[in-house]
Amino acid sequence: MADPIPFLFPGDPLRPRRVDGFFADEHAAALHAGAEAFLIDHDALVRGDLREAVRGLPRGLGPVRYRGWMVPSGRYAEFARALDERGCRPVVSAEDYRRAHELPGWYALFEEVTPRSVWCEADPGCAPDPGELAELVRPLRSGPGIVKDYVKSRKHEWDQACFVPDLSDTGALHRTVAELVRLQQEDLAGGVVVREFERFDGAGEARVWWIGGEPALVGPHPDTPGAVPAPDLDPLRPAVAALGHPFVTTDLARRADGAWRVVEVGDGQVSGRPEGITPDRLIGMLAAAR
Repeated sequence: MADPIPFLFPGDPLRPRRVDGFFADEHAAALHAGAEAFLIDHDALVRGDLREAVRGLPRGLGPVRYRGWMVPSGRYAEFARALDERGCRPVVSAEDYRRAHELPGWYALFEEVTPRSVWCEADPGCAPDPGELAELVRPLRSGPGIVKDYVKSRKHEWDQACFVPDLSDTGALHRTVAELVRLQQEDLAGGVVVREFERFDGAGEARVWWIGGEPALVGPHPDTPGAVPAPDLDPLRPAVAALGHPFVTTDLARRADGAWRVVEVGDGQVSGRPEGITPDRLIGMLAAAR
């Protein structure tokens, strides 16, 4: 049997020779699974100092698996090029990463199993004006909606920067979008997404980890660790297969009518592992995958 593909984890910002404490158990699990594990400088990566970010990696590692903090899609593409210059290749390509990490990349494939959505590009600090937003949401039904950027919402500021009681109220929509943009600051990813609001049953979300297009793990979402979800995955299988991503997550919630709906799709490298999914279980499955 071939050796497991090496893992890359973020180093501790204060003690760069040690793994970031948040990923220490997964780092240990990788070593326990017989894989090599190396450290990158995540802070240097995010600020664009790619040479410094990968300076500690040996050359010629070949395929590698990243497991760490989120990286903006553009920076991930630079990261992939920097790795290539050192004879390394991330198992998740820059194109795969963007497609799973940002809603516009995955939405068309999941359209039948996720709330109806529209989006537009926006720069940090620059909210679309009310007229642009009114035109943007024209394809959506009137009624409640939520706003987010291409990657994340501000659901913890629900009434101020996420939920819109009626999408036909352009003034309220603009105020909510403007607050989202203000709070995200330089972290605004891609632009603004507006989604129709669907009422879920409140029992908690599921996070499904797909490896090579197959559901490898099903557990709770990190925000609802006490949930014991059992989602119907059959409607998702064609969409995940069409996405063609080697390691992706889908977050699911059950609508009030009983239908399981996709809330988010994410790149598995940067998806949080909830309580109840042990590091040995997740990392062991990744180490065994080719």
